[in-house]
Amino acid sequence: MNASPADSRSWLGARLTTLCAAETTSGREDAGLPDLRALLLELGATLVEQPVAAGRTNVLALWGRPRVLFSTHLDTVPPYLPPRLEGGALFGRGTCDAKGQIVAQLAAVKTLLAEGREGLAWLGVVGEETDSAGAAAALGLADRLQGLKVLINGEPTELMLATGQRGVQHVCLHCQGKAAHSGSPQLGHNATWPLLDWLQRLREQERPVDPQLGPELWNLGLLQAGEALNSVPAKAEAHLMARVVPGSTFLAEVRRLAPPEGTVDMRLDEPADLYPTVPGFDHAPMPFGSDAPALRALVPDRTVVLAGPGSITVAHTLDEHLSLADLEAGVDLNRRLALHFLGD
Repeated sequence: MNASPADSRSWLGARLTTLCAAETTSGREDAGLPDLRALLLELGATLVEQPVAAGRTNVLALWGRPRVLFSTHLDTVPPYLPPRLEGGALFGRGTCDAKGQIVAQLAAVKTLLAEGREGLAWLGVVGEETDSAGAAAALGLADRLQGLKVLINGEPTELMLATGQRGVQHVCLHCQGKAAHSGSPQLGHNATWPLLDWLQRLREQERPVDPQLGPELWNLGLLQAGEALNSVPAKAEAHLMARVVPGSTFLAEVRRLAPPEGTVDMRLDEPADLYPTVPGFDHAPMPFGSDAPALRALVPDRTVVLAGPGSITVAHTLDEHLSLADLEAGVDLNRRLALHFLGD
């Protein structure tokens, strides 16, 4: 960053603390817009602000005619946790997911500009943690990003490049029964029992492991049944979130294992996405999703990298943090990735 290590770390820590001081949970991302705008202008960027909804704005920063586009998201999950520096790490909401990504990417841009590089851009989108509305809207910026060679999307990957990301399926299981008084359950049909048996049969099925994306898995996120303690439930439902690999048979197995009173409702079905290997960088499967599959459409040949400092194991937790050493390593990672795709 064209400064002493101590000065560089001080710059990184100060910028990350400032960004994390603003509460930008999904839906109120614009609370952080003034500080983000100031940081981008500090770096001499040309700014394009794209309103997505009330209080929600995508931000595109340009340095010349872009060939390398950095991107990440502006929103965080609740609850808001104010930043605090402790033991060489910054704790607080967004420190690694994903305001630490913003700082690591923009610090890399700062270094590249000081080295005389050009052809860079940065994109911050809203809503990644909820509806991905920002990523969908950002495709409308394509006319300003013609000639891109790569999208480098920032997420906490422990400084490795993602081999891709698994698909996502939101599947709702329904069972229909017959209500009755709890004192005479034999007069009804409890919808909960066949649903629980259905889930148990599904739990007993082995899930495949993909060599590039890792294991397929599913989570029981919501389980709902009944309306009163003294009534036999007439209906029950379970909401499953599956992280599926290419060629998945998960949905077919859910339907095959259904009881006679069971029905299946598919609420979301996003396919798995594979990312290219970049020579000279470590790669690994990642357990989470991101906006990368949508945003890679901005690149003519869809080349995308998903990488950044920090660990997903602490993201979304009350212990979210990012060490300043990791942040510095993230700057170097982003700089090297940019140079690779710039041809250096």
